[in-house]
Amino acid sequence: MLGEIAELPAEEKIFYAVLVFSWTVYLWEAYLAFRQRRIYRSTMHVPTELGKIMDPETFEKSRLYQLDKSNFGFWSGLYSETEGTLILLLGGIPFLWKMSGIVTARFGLGPEYEISQSLVFLMLATLFSALTGLPWSLYNTFVIEEKHGFNQQTLGFFLKDALKKFAVTQCILLPVTSLLLYIIKIGGDYFFIYAWLFTLIVSLVLVTIYADYIAPLFDKFTPLPEGELKTDIESMAKSISFPLTKIYVVEGSKRSSHSNAYFYGFFKNKRIVLFDTLLEDYSPLNKSGEGESATEQKDENEASGDESKLKPKNKKQGCSNLEVLAVLGHELGHWKLGHTVKNIVISQMNSFLCFFLFAALIGRKELFLAFGFHDSQPTLIGLMIIFQFIFSPYNELLSFCLTVLSRRFEFQADAFARGMGRSAELYSALIKLNKDNLGFPVADWLFSMWHYSHPPLLERLRALTGPKQD
Repeated sequence: MLGEIAELPAEEKIFYAVLVFSWTVYLWEAYLAFRQRRIYRSTMHVPTELGKIMDPETFEKSRLYQLDKSNFGFWSGLYSETEGTLILLLGGIPFLWKMSGIVTARFGLGPEYEISQSLVFLMLATLFSALTGLPWSLYNTFVIEEKHGFNQQTLGFFLKDALKKFAVTQCILLPVTSLLLYIIKIGGDYFFIYAWLFTLIVSLVLVTIYADYIAPLFDKFTPLPEGELKTDIESMAKSISFPLTKIYVVEGSKRSSHSNAYFYGFFKNKRIVLFDTLLEDYSPLNKSGEGESATEQKDENEASGDESKLKPKNKKQGCSNLEVLAVLGHELGHWKLGHTVKNIVISQMNSFLCFFLFAALIGRKELFLAFGFHDSQPTLIGLMIIFQFIFSPYNELLSFCLTVLSRRFEFQADAFARGMGRSAELYSALIKLNKDNLGFPVADWLFSMWHYSHPPLLERLRALTGPKQD
């Protein structure tokens, strides 16, 4: 058997190695998910140590929600892996490249216009991905999220949102890709340096403009009104020299009742964004069942043509002002402790390494032969083969290392908020957010070690109440 494998041409060894590794990763992920589903099914009652922070009703709701998500993840993952395998076995990538050439030829562009053909290929590939992923996204939103009370979208809103996302993605992806391919073509022996610098500039620009120009295309951003919360946030930012310029509230409630908060911007131009579902006093989900307020909210939605739906809730959604400040203390801790800069440095070091290795491998004809390209070696296809397939073992290892690092950063950010005297408020905020998002507090150790970028709830709560760590 081993002798037969050794005698295979190099391109066949590469092809089958890619397939075997892909299925190995899938089976590993499926095994981990099986272990976690076993936890969901067997843990029917609130563990003793959780008795004071989670009531049986919420515990059961979160258990059923996570079990439904896990079952959905199994089937969608199996479909995705099967689809990817069939695309490789049936020559889907060279077929789509050929179709792209036929399209460009209809406009009088021959094979020498490789960048134009690459853009058509990219558009067709993303369209195929969007169409095949649509049924799964619909099921996740309108069956699972709907069943458990998180979905706030109508079908019309969802479809318009999906079309808008596809259009915006194309408007960014196609010009950026064309410029990257052009740089690789004309860059000479050191093109990998120029390509890396280009992607660095693009990523910094996108991070800078995202919340100001891209995100508002999908969600409404409004300045946080003057009041005690805004004053307290500004005071806290000033106390640690965080260069805060604006505070926004984003209308996330029209899409989902999940909550979040983040900051963005470079140098002396930082902004904080709070989801309205995070703010107990601002969330429309708290007001939608309050008689007159509900009527006013409905009238306002109808007047603005908003097709999202607000469902009455039986409990308060979000955190109090003091708890919001504690959550922001945690987020600002990431900035003060340099986590954001460290993540950017790691990302760019990885990007440079990948482009350097790409430069060393792009001339290897057997890589193209392995995936059905016998007569040409398109640069875009080379990027896909090397970054997506050849680097996949490295990417899996890097992803795990970054997950471990992220958990460490989360503990440090919690400790920073504790050092600001907000331990009790962060403690209660974490419990509320876990309840609001139906997070299940019991995890299989191997599943959480591999997947959780944030420590499990109990570990964070113990760290907040335990002895301080240096």
